[in-house]
Amino acid sequence: MKIAILSSFYPYRGGIAQFNANIFEELGKKHDVKAFTFSRQYPDFLFPGKTQYVTPDDEAVAIESEVLLDTANPFTYIKTARRIREWDPDILVIRYWMSYFGPSLGYVCRHMKKRCKVIMIADNIIPHEPRFFDRPFTKYVLSGTDGVISMCGEVDSDLLKFTDSKPHIIQNHPLYSHFGAKLPRKEAERILGIKENKKNILFFGLIRKYKGLDILIDAFKELGEEYQLIIAGEPYGSFDSYAAQIEKSGAKDRIHLFPEYIKDSDVKKYFSAADLTVLPYRSATQSGISSVSYHFEVPMVVTDVGGLKETIGERGTGIVTERPDPECIRAAIERYFADSSIRENCIAHIREEKERLSWSRFAEGLVEFAKKI
Repeated sequence: MKIAILSSFYPYRGGIAQFNANIFEELGKKHDVKAFTFSRQYPDFLFPGKTQYVTPDDEAVAIESEVLLDTANPFTYIKTARRIREWDPDILVIRYWMSYFGPSLGYVCRHMKKRCKVIMIADNIIPHEPRFFDRPFTKYVLSGTDGVISMCGEVDSDLLKFTDSKPHIIQNHPLYSHFGAKLPRKEAERILGIKENKKNILFFGLIRKYKGLDILIDAFKELGEEYQLIIAGEPYGSFDSYAAQIEKSGAKDRIHLFPEYIKDSDVKKYFSAADLTVLPYRSATQSGISSVSYHFEVPMVVTDVGGLKETIGERGTGIVTERPDPECIRAAIERYFADSSIRENCIAHIREEKERLSWSRFAEGLVEFAKKI
């Protein structure tokens, strides 16, 4: 079977590109797969990070792709659709996580051959940070797809707000396995320059308003001297407000900052030092950070938003707080460390999830779904 994937690939970096590289390689074991990617993913003024691209010291998987689609240039929509039609795939897979991509991806999807099944893998249907064009752009791209794969029930529910007739399934986010083996804890602490024999809390990933780092900082300042907070990830926008909050917290000497993009080979340092990953999100669908935490067998505290309760709380891999506020987050952290059986049970359930959430199972489910449409 011939399968085209139109999305972010090398030299773009980040979780979407990592996911696509994994699914490309897995599908390629049994099918003829070709990657198509962006000549421009976002205009620079829409991208709040430092760079969209891998740097020389990144270890991103260099999937060979055909560079075509400029999301800000409608003339390339025509070119991209024509080139994919020429390759003549049986299935076209797109990723959808932000409504900005609706016009470009929607045009391409609507101009495939009739026999080509267009499958959307939806990270989000309704964005975390709403804009006036979300609904029309999302309706446009959905009208060009034949089926949708959501990675949690929350996204699937959001899909039903747009259409109840389109074929759709839920397949949970597979677990990343390319970050290498866990380091000895003391070695990781030495590399990071943090104290040993403390209770280490990790906030990891892109720093954006909806992810609630400010909530965690307020929760952390009420915890005792035996706790350390590790903050690792690239800020989207200014970090100044967080820096000021840390300065005023009274816990500055116990907060360790790594406000930068974390390349793949360095991820293990942070999770190897961590006792607990905290996702204090104000809103969410699913989180790629949870799959990294699973890989390193680090339990989580998460808020009861989006699909986090479904994918973590109901699986027994962490503690779900009632609300995204400092008091609830602090109480959950203290509860975790007060009872060693919670950690043991969470790790046991994480190991069960590691067997269930394989890339091969996701790839097989995608192909079978497309065949049934």
